[in-house]
Amino acid sequence: MSAQQSLAHKHLTQEQTKDIDENIEWAKINADVLRSMENPRRGYWVAMFISVALFSVMIYAEVHQYMFGMGDAALNTSHMWDLYISTFVFWIGMSHSGTLLSAILHLVHADWRKPIYRFAEAMTTFSLLTAGIFPVIHLGRVWNFYWVMPYMSDRGLWPNFRSPLIWDAFAITAYLTSSVLFLYIGMIPDLAICRDNAKGWRKKLYTWLSLGWRGDDAQWRNFRFTYLMIACLLIPLAVSVHSIVSMDFSMSIMPGWHVTTFPPYFVAGALYSGCAAIITLFILLRYFFKFEHFMTFPILDKVCKLTFVIAMVWTYLNLVEFASVWYGHDIPSKEVLIAKATGPYSPFFWGMMVFGSVLPFALLSQWVRRNMYVLFFVSVFLNVGMWLERWMIVTPTLSMGYHPQAFNIMWPGWVEWAMVGGSFGWFGMLFLVFVKVFPSVSMYEVKEMVYHRKRTVYEDVDEMMELHSGVPGPAPNGVPAPQSTGGA
Repeated sequence: MSAQQSLAHKHLTQEQTKDIDENIEWAKINADVLRSMENPRRGYWVAMFISVALFSVMIYAEVHQYMFGMGDAALNTSHMWDLYISTFVFWIGMSHSGTLLSAILHLVHADWRKPIYRFAEAMTTFSLLTAGIFPVIHLGRVWNFYWVMPYMSDRGLWPNFRSPLIWDAFAITAYLTSSVLFLYIGMIPDLAICRDNAKGWRKKLYTWLSLGWRGDDAQWRNFRFTYLMIACLLIPLAVSVHSIVSMDFSMSIMPGWHVTTFPPYFVAGALYSGCAAIITLFILLRYFFKFEHFMTFPILDKVCKLTFVIAMVWTYLNLVEFASVWYGHDIPSKEVLIAKATGPYSPFFWGMMVFGSVLPFALLSQWVRRNMYVLFFVSVFLNVGMWLERWMIVTPTLSMGYHPQAFNIMWPGWVEWAMVGGSFGWFGMLFLVFVKVFPSVSMYEVKEMVYHRKRTVYEDVDEMMELHSGVPGPAPNGVPAPQSTGGA
């Protein structure tokens, strides 16, 4: 083996076994992340074009619905909810993993989150903005959306606080505000780095957003404390938000919805779909921005294992729900469950089971976890399964309510499908703009990760020297501390 081949083999081995290369220079971290905001690969622009096209179709469908009414979306008296609410629950669920997992992993000091948490938190923010579209569309008269918020009115009108729409409005607003704060505060040191290296309108933007960050001790102390406090706040808030969304269903008496396990079931499903989305975006960003040094196979391996564990929890809760209905005395709920498995919607029900409960076992294969192409499609199909799960909660129940006159099989119209597809375009457009304007990898936290990993290596070497020679090894040196300033 030649020296060049040996060096390449060594580099490949390190990439496959270490979360990050501890020999990477900090200037290179800055340079790689800043370059990603200027020169992405061509695939980035292809993704942007597809996103804009899907969003344009959504706008056309929305205008059509305004002109011809909700009937063109195939909604009727019994099917007053359908794809709009199913997709709303899907996007709310996807929003949970980013911020929630980032906060949990931050509290438990899991440093492998550092190269990937920034885009996961951005995913949370944009998923919430996407989810918020659907209740507004579902209102029909979108210009009255502010009626769900309590505000001082000359007419003395107040929202109906017993309505789930009000619960959703409060929950989503609180979670969105907290998530944006968590994302923004975590970016301030990186924004200072961008400020010091940018020109033109970017320099003005980063100067304004970095809030005069200098990186002195007092600023770092306040920054750490604030970030930790918001992380502590977000964990119960995220759990409560999706529990409230589940209560939209469980507080009703519709067959199949009045289930007490819905809150934990929804939270587990939210984490599951969010983790699958993180894998998808991980692979895309790694390719678009050449982030092979930061988004490594070992980190992806950990995310895949976490996704598998959450998938098994979700499957268990799913089976608990089925058992509760099957062995209960609620005959209409049992009929809905049987209809899901054997009726017109059965292909989608079994598709949900295959994609949601069987396909995750593929993540046990190391070959799958190391093959980016296969893993990309696996993660996409996992989310297809989770979207089908939301649809299977809503539509079969509305097709088989308590009143026989309301029995009807409903298939979504093109307007609803256009809205669903357009929501992915809207999300993709926001996310792609974000990663082009803001650093999608946390530069200062990656430096901290490199510093601590390198220091650990030095300490291991010293302990080994002491063990073999009986002479205390030298103190770790040559490992400069991470820069506390925002400069490069």
